[in-house]
Amino acid sequence: MTCTVRLTREADSDLERLFDFDLEREFAREAGDLSRPEQALAALRAGIATVASSPVTCRKWGQNSLLRELVIPFGRNGYVALFEIVDASHVLVLALRHQREDDYH
Repeated sequence: MTCTVRLTREADSDLERLFDFDLEREFAREAGDLSRPEQALAALRAGIATVASSPVTCRKWGQNSLLRELVIPFGRNGYVALFEIVDASHVLVLALRHQREDDYH
């Protein structure tokens, strides 16, 4: 069974923020790869898509068994998606963070 996955406004803003951060970082590098931000965005979207088919396989976050997080590998680090299992057919992505961010929860 596949769940419907929706993003909160915050999570949608996180996608934009992460894309902009990657783009600025690549512009600042002498030999920056301007395709890298698009690749990161594709990795994030692919990770989010995997939640639709198997949300309960992701690790629990905190004491609430309906809050889960998924590590999305990319490059040397990656990202973390925090999401809530709303019911058997709906998942809500609450936040997306780079693994090196202090407040990724």
